[in-house]
Parts: sequence; structure tokens; C-alpha cells
Amino acid sequence: QVQLVESGGGLVQAGGSLRLSCTTSETRFRRNAVAWYRQAPGKEREYVALVSRTGNTDYADSVKGRFTISRDTTKNSVYLQMNDLKPEDTAVYQCAVGTAWGRGTQVTVSS
Repeated sequence: QVQLVESGGGLVQAGGSLRLSCTTSETRFRRNAVAWYRQAPGKEREYVALVSRTGNTDYADSVKGRFTISRDTTKNSVYLQMNDLKPEDTAVYQCAVGTAWGRGTQVTVSS
């Protein structure tokens, strides 16, 4: 089972930026797609973005144009650059590889 650790969350004002990281020590990470999800209080978990093994990316409509997902295979890491943050982006952000999930990092955007 791949173990994932997210970091980079925090409190930011609307319009600000954060960069989340998802890191693992597992080299199998490099051979799999990695996705970011988020869950706001009282809401269902929702898909945010994905980067494939070959580097192709996909985004939820709600973040398209504001968020950028990337991966650094030399560091077994995937990043989520979040720009122009909005209060509705407030959530716990988790990365996932297959059935493995990290514990998440809190992002709070104040208005």
C-alpha cells in the first residue's frame, strides 16, 4: 500500500495562492496516476485534478484555469499550485493513488 503525505495547506486571503505537495517514499508512485480531491465541511468529497503517469492533466471545472497539477518523479511528489483562491475552495485536500489516500491538508480561504 502506497503511503501518501500531503503538506502546504494553510490560511490565505481570497485571491491568494498556495502550493500543496503530495509525497511518498514508494517508487511505484511513478507508475500511477495521482489525483487531488477535497472535502468541505458538510459536503461530499469532490474531485479536483489528476496527473497521469505520462504527465497528462485533468481538472474539475470549478478549478480550471486557477489550479495546476504537476509531478516530479525524481522526488516522488505531486504538486497542486492553487492561484486566485476563493472562500469556496476551503476544504481538506487529499491526494490519492489507486485506493491509497493521504490524511489531507487543510486549506482555508478567508473572504
